[in-house]
Amino acid sequence: MAATAELLTQVSVGAVALYALVTAASRAIDRLLALAEYYDVDELLVGLTVLALGTSLPEISSHFIASVGILSGVLDYQVTSAVVLGGNTGSSTVQQFLLVGVLLIGYGSIRLTRSFVREVYLPMLGALLATLAVAADGTISRLDGVALLVLYLTYVAVRIARRERTQSLREPPSADPRRDGLVAVGLLVVVLLSASLLLSVVEVIVATLALGGSMVGVVTLGVAAALPELTAVMDSIRRRSPNVALGTLIGSNIVNPLVGIGLGGALSTYYVPAAVVLWDLPFKIVGGGGLLAWAIVRRGGDLTRTEGGYLLGLYFAFVVGRLLLFPAQ
Repeated sequence: MAATAELLTQVSVGAVALYALVTAASRAIDRLLALAEYYDVDELLVGLTVLALGTSLPEISSHFIASVGILSGVLDYQVTSAVVLGGNTGSSTVQQFLLVGVLLIGYGSIRLTRSFVREVYLPMLGALLATLAVAADGTISRLDGVALLVLYLTYVAVRIARRERTQSLREPPSADPRRDGLVAVGLLVVVLLSASLLLSVVEVIVATLALGGSMVGVVTLGVAAALPELTAVMDSIRRRSPNVALGTLIGSNIVNPLVGIGLGGALSTYYVPAAVVLWDLPFKIVGGGGLLAWAIVRRGGDLTRTEGGYLLGLYFAFVVGRLLLFPAQ
């Protein structure tokens, strides 16, 4: 009974930390967008920084805190690595399949333009392939992490050099920049503290239930960390501007592996569970490549509600396949 009560307490604390992490990240994005509007920051730069990095803030902060915990010896190296890597791939899979599916079903039809495929979709597949390449040996070294970060910075530099005016989710300009700046900093501190508490709780739960750390990351941190993108999807459907949400979802699949995993690997190195190399990343690459080929060859570049239904099915196939093939990872 005492062990059960302790476990329930840990789960409750973890749920509160998870809620605080996602909520604070979402509110911080709102403040940062308001500041960007006030200072009239270029829309493309906002999309590549505030929106892309901001919506991935839960994943990035979790990687940072995990690496600090690993380096200090507070968090277990293998368990913590598995949790944040599972959370990273789980979150990006929610975005790539589940949320894009929801977007298509909610809106109806979206055309994949040549510029979008060239500037966003193919770089996403490239980012996933690069991550698989550095993770294939079962570790993410510091050199691997730096290489992923350099890839992201190179991508941003190329996009800025070839800038075109784009749509973005913009907030009304800040009425008090100093206040909003301080609030944004405070919210970012809450994000980091919540991530620290959450990772500590997850480590205890994994040890108590003898669960696989990466699977726990997929179904907890992975799902919750995608909530900011869900907000973007629902807002885009309401505004009838689906390309904004599609760009955010696919763009986050570039940021998550290159910045999240890259930052963590550069700081502390990671142990990579076999499930990430043999299932998570290959599933995302094959699914993403297959969807692109289908859209171009069979649909002339259009994605419809039918493809949205397929994507929902792919997400659940991903989760079920992982549970069946890698239950202990």
